[in-house]
Amino acid sequence: MGDSDKKSLGDLLGGEEREILSTGNPEIDKKLADGLPLQSLTLIEGENDTGKSVITQQIIWGAMKASLNVDLYTSENTAKSFLNQMQSMSLDISDYYAWGYLKIYPMHTIGFEWGEDEMSGILKRIIAKIRNSDADVIVVDSLTLLTESTSQTDLLAFLTSCKNLVDHGKTILITLHTYAFEEDTLVRIRSICDAHLFMKKALVGDKYVMVMEVVKVRGARKTTGNLVSFEVHPGYGMKIIPISSARV
Repeated sequence: MGDSDKKSLGDLLGGEEREILSTGNPEIDKKLADGLPLQSLTLIEGENDTGKSVITQQIIWGAMKASLNVDLYTSENTAKSFLNQMQSMSLDISDYYAWGYLKIYPMHTIGFEWGEDEMSGILKRIIAKIRNSDADVIVVDSLTLLTESTSQTDLLAFLTSCKNLVDHGKTILITLHTYAFEEDTLVRIRSICDAHLFMKKALVGDKYVMVMEVVKVRGARKTTGNLVSFEVHPGYGMKIIPISSARV
């Protein structure tokens, strides 16, 4: 399938060329000044079960609707489980996957143990793969697995390479678990990224909801500190919860 054919398929699905990457959710976009900037490096950070993957899935949906090609490197899902998860959020992307708009690269294989030898050079190989890919948007969910046996020098070199690819037209999103990195390393990672979204949980009544804090977005005004809270309901998707009733 040629580029012109892919473009026409995207047009049939209502895609449009934009300078920003919409999440496809108006409430979330509002907190991001309409969306994330294209050709940027975004960090989505948080602890376990705070909604990092949910936000990336929502962004992938937005990319699909904008006729952008996406490569997903995931340690959280297989291709089948990811597509099922998206469908459970009422974000059915199976057609996009079948047509090649979305390519999924599972990084966690049953029976395979990640060790220092296996990790050696893995980040460089991923950068080479991204550089040679025709994807517009790259999602790495999550970076934590890939850095368990990686030095800080190699990690920062990987992020610097990501920034270089951003300058050449790529839009890259990376998730990571806060607990897995030293504070000094986190400060360096955050400073390299163009956008930083911090995920956490908040108590609403007697239940916890997920909260996204917009720490920074390059080129956007009045976004820093913006909060949006939500729940995820199977078969329905994201439900926005008024942040005024949440205790963070």
